[in-house]
Amino acid sequence: MTTNNKPLKIVETVLRDGHQSLAATRMRTSDMVPMLEQLDEIGYFALEAWGGATFDSCLRFLNEDPWERLRTLKTYIKKTPISMLLRGQNVLGYNHYADDVVETFVQRMVENGIGLVRIFDALNDTRNLEVSMRAAKKAGAHVQGAIVYTISPYHTTENFLKVAKDLVDLGTDSICIKDMAGLLAPFTAYDLVKAIKEKLDVPVDVHCHYTSGMASMTYLKSMEAGADVVDCALSPFALGTSQPATEALVAALEGHPRDTGIDKEKLYPIADHFRKVKKDLAATFKLDTAIDIDTKVLTFQIPGGMLSNFLNQLKQQGKAHKYPELIEELPRVRAEIGYPPLVTPTSQIVGSMAAFNVILGRYKVVPQEIKDLARGAYGRTPAPIQDVMKEVIAGQTMIDHRPADDIAPQMEMLKKKLAEKGYPDASLEDVLSFALFPEVALKFFAANRDSETDIAAAE
Repeated sequence: MTTNNKPLKIVETVLRDGHQSLAATRMRTSDMVPMLEQLDEIGYFALEAWGGATFDSCLRFLNEDPWERLRTLKTYIKKTPISMLLRGQNVLGYNHYADDVVETFVQRMVENGIGLVRIFDALNDTRNLEVSMRAAKKAGAHVQGAIVYTISPYHTTENFLKVAKDLVDLGTDSICIKDMAGLLAPFTAYDLVKAIKEKLDVPVDVHCHYTSGMASMTYLKSMEAGADVVDCALSPFALGTSQPATEALVAALEGHPRDTGIDKEKLYPIADHFRKVKKDLAATFKLDTAIDIDTKVLTFQIPGGMLSNFLNQLKQQGKAHKYPELIEELPRVRAEIGYPPLVTPTSQIVGSMAAFNVILGRYKVVPQEIKDLARGAYGRTPAPIQDVMKEVIAGQTMIDHRPADDIAPQMEMLKKKLAEKGYPDASLEDVLSFALFPEVALKFFAANRDSETDIAAAE
């Protein structure tokens, strides 16, 4: 029996996570614009359109300014909040940034059009969310604190509930259960959502990837337990390693007490547009967008796209035959370093270490990132690190406080560096792009911005 009879709300992910999951984040702003006004009329809880890999992909592959994309989206989307994914103290990068960078980034993204910001930390260390959540609240956005879902002996309903309580204490407006690898089983989801709804007076949004094939069932059980919102993608960019299909969920709930109230007939022409977009992206960027589900993810817990990258790396080194060993090594390394959830950047760090171990021998070569993760430079790991990892970091300084406390303010230094590169009048947005992806941003600026020299020459 459901504990919530309000219409189930939907966050639409076709503009961000859908194409990030199935089309290497290659959707262009021009692919989105024709449907933005129609999407805005559907009645979604939010339209997820920014953050994640979109920022990097805009600059690196599409020759687009991600800030300009956001402003363009906002000119068409008037009613529905535009949502984004923020990696807490990592912002959209892979390392922690100083508090002034985080605060400035959040303030500028809200000014440019973000209405809902989903904030997570790869380790569920809520100390790493304090600054970004406070900044987003101050800027006037809806703040959605996220619990990164994973499976391990240390990840229980009680432990996740503690993270949820910490998020509420930090002032979150809603809570997202973020299941990035499709690990959340239906009955587990029921128990977790029910526990949060019983203990905390806060809306719950469930975000699942379809990787294991369970996500639609998980959404139905989450809804029964009282979930308020779920994340879906329009059918051309659904399933595989993306989210459940929007149209299917809307149809499934017609006439039910939790009926979404969305008219599925209005979704069909929008889906038809994005079906053409998907074919065009596959042809233009030589992408394989037909990604199968793989229930083995429940064992190795690495999203499928990342595994294919590792397989390609092994092939390049003539070590493809070691792929089965890599699959076995991944969970072993993860246990040894304290069972971090495998999401950016921890998934890359643990995966790379496993690959080194398989190719070169266990811990013969150890990247600095794995040492930093083990010594607390990214935050607290869910479990204590094991003895083999203690040997790896022998003699290194352990960090038991909020890692960003050690980072001096960076904004003025970044402005100065960018000025030295020929952009003394760079906007705050350009400075922030440079902060996150320095080399990629500079290439983009060289192609799209007038440097001081160019301006002088023009005069």
